[in-house]
Amino acid sequence: MSIFSAPDGRSFEAQSVTPSEALDRWGLRKGAVAARVDGSLADLTTTLTESATVEPVAADSEEGLEILRHSTSHLMAQAVRRLYPGTKVAIGPAIKEGFYYDMDVAGTVTEGDLKRIEDEMRRIVKEALPVERLFLPREKALELFRSEGEIYKVELVEGLADEEISLYRQGEYVDLCRGPHVANTSQLRHFKLLSLAGAYWRGDEKNVMLTRIYGTAFAGKEDLEAYLKRIEEAKRRDHRKLGRELDLFSLQDEGPGFPFFHPKGMTIRNLLIRFWQKEHRRAGYQEIMTPLILDRDLWIRSGHWDHYRENMYFTEIDEAPFAIKPMNCPGGILVYKSQIRSYRDLPLRMAELGTVHRHERSGVLHGLMRVRCFTQDDAHLYVTPDQIKAEIKGIMDLVQHIYKDVFGFSYRVELSTRPEKAMGDPVLWDRAERALQEALEEKGVPYRLNPGDGAFYGPKIDFHLEDCIGRTWQCGTIQLDFQLPEKFDMTYIGPDGAQHRPVMLHRTVLGSLERFMGILIEHYAGAFPFWMAPFQVRLLPVKEDFLPWASSVEATLKGWGVRVEVDRRDEKLGKKIRDAQLQKVPFMIVIGEREAESGQVSVRERSRGDLGSFTLEAFRQLLLEEFNPLDDEPSLHRCVPLS
Repeated sequence: MSIFSAPDGRSFEAQSVTPSEALDRWGLRKGAVAARVDGSLADLTTTLTESATVEPVAADSEEGLEILRHSTSHLMAQAVRRLYPGTKVAIGPAIKEGFYYDMDVAGTVTEGDLKRIEDEMRRIVKEALPVERLFLPREKALELFRSEGEIYKVELVEGLADEEISLYRQGEYVDLCRGPHVANTSQLRHFKLLSLAGAYWRGDEKNVMLTRIYGTAFAGKEDLEAYLKRIEEAKRRDHRKLGRELDLFSLQDEGPGFPFFHPKGMTIRNLLIRFWQKEHRRAGYQEIMTPLILDRDLWIRSGHWDHYRENMYFTEIDEAPFAIKPMNCPGGILVYKSQIRSYRDLPLRMAELGTVHRHERSGVLHGLMRVRCFTQDDAHLYVTPDQIKAEIKGIMDLVQHIYKDVFGFSYRVELSTRPEKAMGDPVLWDRAERALQEALEEKGVPYRLNPGDGAFYGPKIDFHLEDCIGRTWQCGTIQLDFQLPEKFDMTYIGPDGAQHRPVMLHRTVLGSLERFMGILIEHYAGAFPFWMAPFQVRLLPVKEDFLPWASSVEATLKGWGVRVEVDRRDEKLGKKIRDAQLQKVPFMIVIGEREAESGQVSVRERSRGDLGSFTLEAFRQLLLEEFNPLDDEPSLHRCVPLS
């Protein structure tokens, strides 16, 4: 007999039991989609014969949602195969907030067909098909998939070392999978198919293009409805759409992945740069600039040639091989090595707004969020070993100020450790990971461990900021590097007169100007705070007769440093106001006969409407109350709702 225990200590004896039966006995079965058996995930229908602790995995937990979504991807593939006989399925994983399945569909699937596929999925849910796990010998599994023409599954099985292959069956549909899955299709009730895309088999552009169908699933109806509402809000805030409407930037066929910034977009970009420079000067950084193109030997020495070559662009100069930089760090190291450094020089904080080029596959390019050319707000800090923690804490303080105090973002932190293809001595990796972890803990910063996701040269802390509709974006990072100082033989003269090796900290806060601008466009829904707005005030003369007073007001406001424009079109006032609202200009000034005679201005604010008449001096005081981080007055600026 074996003993089966609940998390609260209750137990019973039996020769064998399933997790479902054990949880039923303890009254813990409701809402569970799987079980954790001695810490490992398992299907509710698994037969247990050895003593174990069994606990439920709730559908609305992080692990439960992943199981629910993975199971729903199988449900969708089954529905597509029923509707499109001859379809061959590839892979269908759960992803953040949803799932997808790549399929070689026997026919054409359009966005309009998603509803039809959903209806078939619901029919399968009503059939309440048991989801059973099977184990077949490798050759039997290959025979099964070959008989069904599942060429992609055959290729996957051939790539496995397992002699026994794990499969899942629901009705007529059998899929290759390690699980776990829900016990019955009737548990998959709250789902929605979202979009279609193309995807190359195994991500290789030389392979066939498959149809990728995206969807999502939740444990409850309310959670699904809230998510779909958020998705609709995200569509309204899409930075590509707003970028066109507000004339901020464009993406051209002549430069795929290389954004074009228009005058208004450049205004925002330059304001971000001014803000970045001011904050970094205050934090003790020195700004540098390094070349865009550098000799190939430098990239071989840095390790990028071995670890990052497929993402780089190359050229020749004087018949010698060069590379366009994908990262700024090797150039920064050359600046460090341009002179002898003393311990008195450290910590040395060098910041660079460096433009880098990285080859991204065309299928992953996405507006400003995923591009092939971008400007990183990079910095490299060169420190002694005993300065590491203090400098990491200083970076955290800078991140806190910029994210929270200036832009009003909340954020979470992840610590990423040594990846499989790491460069350098594991002992140095352990030392670097401990330093980052201790700095986080001493600052009292909650963090999530992300094993194996560090950079190839060192572990890192990543900052994921949350926008006003709950989406998270990875922007800032701190990477601790003992490797490059070794590779480049970097030294400083210590107090003992001997040469010592500095430690290198790589860090960004905004991440890249392009991506951060895309995030801000969506966060603010294009209604930028006053200090960032491309035009802060628009003057709206009622008739052409009042243009002289409008021009006089324009000159006065420009003298104050206000970004102002005059709507000189021969249009009705109502249309001018509506257009200014659509362009999300913070302040509108109506100029008619009364204003021209009195020398005053009638002010409208984009969210509060008509504020009444002001003298120019009173209006100036109103503008001075607006938050501006380029001044020295601390304040907050929160998300602006989409109007």
